[in-house]
Amino acid sequence: MEFTENCKPLSVFRFFEELSSVPHGSGNTRAISDICVEFAKWRGLLCYRDEFNNVIIYKDGSAGRESEEPVIIQGHLDMVCAKHPDDPMDMSVEPIKLVIDGDYLRAEKTSLGGDDTIAVAMALAILDSKTLSHPPIEAVFTTDEETGMFGAAGLDASRLRGKRMLNIDSEEEGVFTVGCSGGMRANCEIPVKREKYGDGLVSYNVTVSGLLGGHSGCDIDKERGSSTKLISRFLYKASQLMPLRLIEMQGGDFDNVIPSKTTATVAVSGIDCEKFEQLAEEYDKIYKHELSVSDPGVYLSVVKADGKDGTLTVKDSENVLRTLYIMPQGIQNMSSDIKGLVQTSLNMGILKLEKDCLKYSFAVRSSVLSQKKELIDRITAITELAGGTVGTHGEYPGWEYKKVSPLRDAALAAYRDVYGGEAVITATHGGLECGLFADKIPGLDCISYGPELHDIHSVNERLGIASVKRIYDLTCRILELI
Repeated sequence: MEFTENCKPLSVFRFFEELSSVPHGSGNTRAISDICVEFAKWRGLLCYRDEFNNVIIYKDGSAGRESEEPVIIQGHLDMVCAKHPDDPMDMSVEPIKLVIDGDYLRAEKTSLGGDDTIAVAMALAILDSKTLSHPPIEAVFTTDEETGMFGAAGLDASRLRGKRMLNIDSEEEGVFTVGCSGGMRANCEIPVKREKYGDGLVSYNVTVSGLLGGHSGCDIDKERGSSTKLISRFLYKASQLMPLRLIEMQGGDFDNVIPSKTTATVAVSGIDCEKFEQLAEEYDKIYKHELSVSDPGVYLSVVKADGKDGTLTVKDSENVLRTLYIMPQGIQNMSSDIKGLVQTSLNMGILKLEKDCLKYSFAVRSSVLSQKKELIDRITAITELAGGTVGTHGEYPGWEYKKVSPLRDAALAAYRDVYGGEAVITATHGGLECGLFADKIPGLDCISYGPELHDIHSVNERLGIASVKRIYDLTCRILELI
């Protein structure tokens, strides 16, 4: 594509375009990893790639700074592949299409992957520069961050000498993040039984959609609706008023994304059709009222459908819907130390009713280890009461605030030089790889920051073009000062 004269530094945007030319969703990072390896090869830079497709590129310090302590510049290669539900595009094989939309860069009908392709693009531009002043650089590009930070977890940190790290994986310009929550994934499964589609039944397709969704860490504080919880709430109420049989149910694609659309197919007796449709109209109004500010586009619809072969029994339908109804969702605790910071939350990001079981997955986050474990115990207790099982994976540590941080001091000074003002120091409820690196590298001094990004992990994701230059200039100034 042709970048405008406002797209500066042009090198960053060109690297972003090259990286975006290959699919790079989580679990599909070989091609984008190849780009980074080829970049290093053609510039004569030492490069290491491991079995996880993590890449480390080493560059000597600039003239006069060769003997200084290295600095790590870090970002992740994978993106969340979100698209419109009805779009036939296969993001596992088709690359995104970049679009300049006024002051923003976005993708056509898909997520952009600015989280975190922009970090990789900036790092490549810095590695490519022959004029910047900097200490030795260890550029670390990890994989599968979005699905559990598996790349960072598997990385051999003994290949790194740096004790200072710039993590460019935050989305709010003017903010330095210096701490984050730890997290864990929980995969749940409840067995179900099916029976023959009975006489006198009428099927309905039920849809909850029009929600904004968003990142389960960064956007959980916005109290946006979860389509899986909303549809479960309606169907549970319906099951209390009439015999209801579940046939199909599906919502969400990623456990760390607040689901914006969930669908279900159910069967009710013909004599209950009017009652079921009236209840749907009532709950559509309820949701529009309750979410008028956070999700004004929400809607609930029921449409008669063709009969299906096999429904869940009434008993199993009630068991499943009761479990989903009482399962916690969203914010559980707020921090008493940092005003406005979410301390503990969970997000049911994936829901799928299969032939013989219901599966659902959570992203659980907390900056307090005991509360994270307690929330996993609650999920387990509720699921086991329903006859199900829970497995956990992808646990990552929180990142504790350091009272003394020379890197943070240098970053604040660099911010004053570039912006002429003061930056904000904060912690985040989102998960960052900084916690894993701090766990692997004792004494690591680390900050996280990044350019302006909105609605990440969604089709509305967009990157502030002017912000990219400021953050790039800030990074270069930090490298000069440290």
